Amino acid sequence: MDTKTVEVKEFLAQFDANAVIAQPGSKIKLKNFDPGYTAGLKKADVEGALQIGIDRLAYYQDILYAQNTYALLIVLQAMDAAGKDGVIKHVMSGLNPQGCQVFSFKAPSAEELDHDYLWRSFKALPERGRIGIFNRSYYEEVLVVRVHPEILEKQQLPPEAKGKKIWQQRFEEINNFEKYLVDNGILVLKFFLNVSKDEQKRRFLDRIDQPEKNWKFSTADAKERLLWDDYMYAYEDLFTHTSTEWAPWHIIPADRKWFSRLTVAYFIHEKLKSLNLAYPTVSDAHREELLKVKAMLESES
Repeated sequence: MDTKTVEVKEFLAQFDANAVIAQPGSKIKLKNFDPGYTAGLKKADVEGALQIGIDRLAYYQDILYAQNTYALLIVLQAMDAAGKDGVIKHVMSGLNPQGCQVFSFKAPSAEELDHDYLWRSFKALPERGRIGIFNRSYYEEVLVVRVHPEILEKQQLPPEAKGKKIWQQRFEEINNFEKYLVDNGILVLKFFLNVSKDEQKRRFLDRIDQPEKNWKFSTADAKERLLWDDYMYAYEDLFTHTSTEWAPWHIIPADRKWFSRLTVAYFIHEKLKSLNLAYPTVSDAHREELLKVKAMLESES
């Protein structure tokens, strides 16, 4: 048996998937999710496992694209420097670009503010047969907007839409939105890359100390860090209210990049595998046409 295959099996055997899933209907506390969790493994223990995972994702993506029935929406949320870009770069590196699309959601434009907050997300949904990745998402509307009330004040909403129940209302709207997607064959996988405050500090300092990484850091990142506790409270509340049976939250330990990438790849692989995907079959008439074309090609001199 191939050594790398053994290593992957060892990872799967030791990895407790429930340890990183925000159980639907439960009150979620991030203190119960260790950012440094690695299932007792070291990086050397799973050498080559990620590449095998990427190869498997490519295999299932090819069938997903050909079948053209389902779509997969991957939602990535995290604090700054948690590794979202790295997950996209490394985990999705083997996918066919024709069947994969990435959207990074920044502050809403003037046009987007003239619409409801889910409008731009609807526009960016993956087509059937494709994998869509949201680098940040509509969840910013119950995170950044909640931590910064001045943003809500600038949104062009009627007064009654800015009441005390706005966050509960948005949780319900998001749950309904995701249920609608899943019911229509657009599956939703949600990942929160759970980096510790100490590890974020280390990565910030690394970005400052290395000139080639300076572009990754801005003073705004440091200012948001000052609001860490506010963000943790907002995250816990959204996990509690939006981790559902049809779209549970996966709280991925992110202090070790190799582990977070491998874990995200694992869950994507398991989701695609669960669909029992198959290449389309052709009718007997179509098959007859193909055989005629084959005979014509083989008869060419």
